[in-house]
Amino acid sequence: MSEPSSAEGPGRAEAGSPARSDAGPVIATQGLTKRYGGQLAVDGLDLTVPAGSVFGFLGPNGSGKTTTIRMLMGLIEPTSGTAQVLGRPMPRSTRAVLPQVGALIEGPALYGFLSGRDNLLRYDAADPTADPRTRRARVAAALERVGLAAASGKKARAYSLGMKQRLGLAAALLQPRRLLVLDEPTNGLDPQGMREIRTLVRELASDGTTVFLSSHLLDEIEQVCTHAAVMNRGRLVVQGAVAELAAGAHGRLVVSTPDPADAARVLKEQGVGDVAVEGERVTGAPPVRDLAEINAALVTAGVRVRGFTLERASLEDAFVALTGEGFDVAG
Repeated sequence: MSEPSSAEGPGRAEAGSPARSDAGPVIATQGLTKRYGGQLAVDGLDLTVPAGSVFGFLGPNGSGKTTTIRMLMGLIEPTSGTAQVLGRPMPRSTRAVLPQVGALIEGPALYGFLSGRDNLLRYDAADPTADPRTRRARVAAALERVGLAAASGKKARAYSLGMKQRLGLAAALLQPRRLLVLDEPTNGLDPQGMREIRTLVRELASDGTTVFLSSHLLDEIEQVCTHAAVMNRGRLVVQGAVAELAAGAHGRLVVSTPDPADAARVLKEQGVGDVAVEGERVTGAPPVRDLAEINAALVTAGVRVRGFTLERASLEDAFVALTGEGFDVAG
């Protein structure tokens, strides 16, 4: 999908109330599979997205994330398996489901000769469920929300990639939505823009909208998401609450000292494995024995200990533990 969804049909939520407290998951798939010739893009995906969550769909580029989203939105047919969105089977129920979904997939499709504001006015006019009486006010509010109010009169062809991403988000926010589907929403944004989009996602979730956010950035998922699923080479590796996924991996013992070589030697003598030295920072696998004993051993050996902590595991640690490999963490 190259544009925010505004499909026809009944069933959209009442204006001003995008979420309903449905008991079932917002997205649920069983054995969802997509094959292109001899290439298996998505392999037997069983995915559950709880209502009200900010759900991170995580994986390296090429892991099957966008293909999955395209199936969920009814843009392509699965080879096998089933998908339900808002309790309805897809793609059979696209006309009923998509008016309740805001989506930004593979970047927005824009008319370069139109201004940002006029692009949104055209998007909204194409939505048969949109109230024309409130169109200009809603377009102005959406532009303000994504930080494009000042640039709304500029032609879209003059927009940077990050500005185009913002405009696509604005289009997805023209109507109240029960579900917002974002494919790499911070692509092309500078650090400030990334922070603003993360804040916006949190605000939307607090309003009751379920947000399904695809990304290859581990830190992005960890900062903003309540739940996550990890994809790798077309297959689901794990899914669950972000805190639980990180807790499944072991943290690192971290010693800060101006005597890193001596500290590394003592840690190894004390049975600490996987010892690594980076400047005045020495790390190792969490030991089985009492940390106080290891700290005492360092001091007794004359190591000047400035910091001694056990860092919690990150989502990156969990991914590496689960797959045996890492991927782009910072972009």
